[in-house]
Amino acid sequence: MTAPITFEVLGTPTPQGSKTRMPNGAMVEGRSAGQRAMHRSWRTAVAEAARDVAEGAPPLTGPLVLEVEFRFQMPKSRKAAVRAAGRAPKVSAPDLDKLVRSVGDALTAGGLIGDDALFCEVSASKVEVIGWTGAIITVRELAG
Repeated sequence: MTAPITFEVLGTPTPQGSKTRMPNGAMVEGRSAGQRAMHRSWRTAVAEAARDVAEGAPPLTGPLVLEVEFRFQMPKSRKAAVRAAGRAPKVSAPDLDKLVRSVGDALTAGGLIGDDALFCEVSASKVEVIGWTGAIITVRELAG
Protein backbone atom coordinates (compact mmCIF):
# COMPACT_ATOMS: atom_id res chain seq x y z
CA MET A 1 0.00 0.00 0.00
CA THR A 2 1.38 3.39 -0.98
CA ALA A 3 1.38 6.36 1.38
CA PRO A 4 -1.43 8.91 1.05
CA ILE A 5 -0.71 11.66 -1.48
CA THR A 6 -1.64 15.14 -0.26
CA PHE A 7 -1.14 18.36 -2.19
CA GLU A 8 -2.49 21.89 -2.47
CA VAL A 9 -3.87 23.58 -5.55
CA LEU A 10 -4.05 27.37 -5.64
CA GLY A 11 -6.85 29.13 -7.50
CA THR A 12 -10.60 29.42 -7.48
CA PRO A 13 -12.37 26.06 -7.29
CA THR A 14 -14.79 25.87 -10.20
CA PRO A 15 -17.51 23.25 -10.64
CA GLN A 16 -17.99 20.89 -13.50
CA GLY A 17 -21.64 20.43 -14.00
CA SER A 18 -24.33 21.62 -16.29
CA LYS A 19 -23.63 21.57 -19.97
CA THR A 20 -25.02 23.98 -22.54
CA ARG A 21 -25.93 23.05 -26.10
CA MET A 22 -24.43 25.51 -28.55
CA PRO A 23 -26.26 26.60 -31.73
CA ASN A 24 -24.03 24.23 -33.76
CA GLY A 25 -25.14 21.30 -31.55
CA ALA A 26 -21.92 21.01 -29.56
CA MET A 27 -22.17 20.47 -25.79
CA VAL A 28 -19.91 22.68 -23.63
CA GLU A 29 -19.35 23.19 -19.90
CA GLY A 30 -20.95 26.22 -18.28
CA ARG A 31 -23.23 28.86 -19.58
CA SER A 32 -20.78 31.56 -20.64
CA ALA A 33 -17.35 31.81 -22.19
CA GLY A 34 -16.06 33.29 -18.94
CA GLN A 35 -17.33 30.34 -16.91
CA ARG A 36 -15.79 27.90 -19.38
CA ALA A 37 -12.44 29.70 -19.14
CA MET A 38 -12.55 29.59 -15.32
CA HIS A 39 -13.40 25.89 -15.43
CA ARG A 40 -10.53 25.13 -17.84
CA SER A 41 -8.12 27.12 -15.67
CA TRP A 42 -9.12 25.28 -12.49
CA ARG A 43 -8.99 21.82 -14.08
CA THR A 44 -5.60 22.61 -15.61
CA ALA A 45 -4.25 23.73 -12.21
CA VAL A 46 -5.47 20.52 -10.54
CA ALA A 47 -4.17 18.32 -13.37
CA GLU A 48 -0.73 20.00 -13.30
CA ALA A 49 -0.49 19.64 -9.52
CA ALA A 50 -1.49 15.97 -9.81
CA ARG A 51 1.13 15.44 -12.52
CA ASP A 52 3.78 17.05 -10.30
CA VAL A 53 3.05 14.81 -7.29
CA ALA A 54 2.79 11.68 -9.46
CA GLU A 55 6.43 12.27 -10.47
CA GLY A 56 6.12 9.99 -13.50
CA ALA A 57 4.83 7.01 -11.51
CA PRO A 58 2.08 4.92 -13.10
CA PRO A 59 -1.48 6.00 -12.23
CA LEU A 60 -3.04 4.62 -9.06
CA THR A 61 -5.53 1.91 -9.92
CA GLY A 62 -7.48 1.68 -6.68
CA PRO A 63 -9.81 1.15 -5.00
CA LEU A 64 -9.18 4.73 -3.85
CA VAL A 65 -10.32 7.30 -1.30
CA LEU A 66 -10.56 11.02 -2.13
CA GLU A 67 -10.49 13.70 0.55
CA VAL A 68 -10.74 17.31 -0.54
CA GLU A 69 -11.26 20.67 1.14
CA PHE A 70 -12.30 23.47 -1.19
CA ARG A 71 -11.18 26.89 0.09
CA PHE A 72 -13.03 30.05 -1.00
CA GLN A 73 -12.37 33.68 -0.12
CA MET A 74 -14.40 34.79 2.90
CA PRO A 75 -16.63 37.76 2.01
CA LYS A 76 -15.95 41.02 3.84
CA SER A 77 -19.64 41.03 4.84
CA ARG A 78 -19.12 38.22 7.39
CA LYS A 79 -19.50 39.19 11.04
CA ALA A 80 -16.36 40.28 12.86
CA ALA A 81 -16.34 37.16 15.06
CA VAL A 82 -16.48 34.89 12.00
CA ARG A 83 -13.75 36.87 10.26
CA ALA A 84 -11.64 36.73 13.42
CA ALA A 85 -11.89 32.93 13.37
CA GLY A 86 -10.66 33.04 9.77
CA ARG A 87 -12.74 30.07 8.69
CA ALA A 88 -16.42 29.25 8.22
CA PRO A 89 -18.55 26.72 6.33
CA LYS A 90 -19.53 27.83 2.83
CA VAL A 91 -23.26 27.31 2.40
CA SER A 92 -23.69 28.97 -0.99
CA ALA A 93 -22.89 28.02 -4.59
CA PRO A 94 -21.11 26.23 -6.12
CA ASP A 95 -22.50 22.77 -5.41
CA LEU A 96 -20.07 20.46 -3.63
CA ASP A 97 -20.81 17.46 -5.86
CA LYS A 98 -19.96 19.46 -8.99
CA LEU A 99 -16.68 20.63 -7.43
CA VAL A 100 -15.76 17.01 -6.65
CA ARG A 101 -16.59 15.96 -10.23
CA SER A 102 -14.20 18.57 -11.59
CA VAL A 103 -11.37 17.39 -9.32
CA GLY A 104 -11.90 13.71 -10.17
CA ASP A 105 -11.66 14.37 -13.88
CA ALA A 106 -8.58 16.58 -13.43
CA LEU A 107 -6.80 13.93 -11.32
CA THR A 108 -7.37 11.47 -14.16
CA ALA A 109 -6.17 13.97 -16.78
CA GLY A 110 -3.07 14.65 -14.66
CA GLY A 111 -2.22 10.95 -14.59
CA LEU A 112 -2.34 10.53 -10.81
CA ILE A 113 -5.22 8.06 -11.01
CA GLY A 114 -6.33 5.68 -13.75
CA ASP A 115 -10.01 6.67 -13.61
CA ASP A 116 -12.17 8.67 -11.22
CA ALA A 117 -14.53 5.68 -11.07
CA LEU A 118 -11.90 4.11 -8.77
CA PHE A 119 -12.99 6.37 -5.89
CA CYS A 120 -14.96 4.18 -3.49
CA GLU A 121 -15.07 6.77 -0.71
CA VAL A 122 -15.20 10.55 -0.96
CA SER A 123 -14.98 13.10 1.83
CA ALA A 124 -15.38 16.70 0.71
CA SER A 125 -16.01 20.08 2.32
CA LYS A 126 -16.13 23.70 1.23
CA VAL A 127 -15.10 26.52 3.51
CA GLU A 128 -14.67 30.27 3.42
CA VAL A 129 -11.23 31.36 4.59
CA ILE A 130 -9.05 34.38 5.05
CA GLY A 131 -5.91 33.50 3.15
CA TRP A 132 -5.15 31.39 0.12
CA THR A 133 -7.93 29.84 -1.94
CA GLY A 134 -7.98 26.57 -3.84
CA ALA A 135 -8.06 23.03 -2.51
CA ILE A 136 -6.25 20.57 -0.29
CA ILE A 137 -6.48 17.17 -1.97
CA THR A 138 -5.59 13.77 -0.53
CA VAL A 139 -5.73 10.54 -2.52
CA ARG A 140 -5.05 7.23 -0.82
CA GLU A 141 -5.62 3.55 -1.40
CA LEU A 142 -8.63 2.08 0.36
CA ALA A 143 -7.49 -0.02 3.30
CA GLY A 144 -8.84 -3.47 2.93
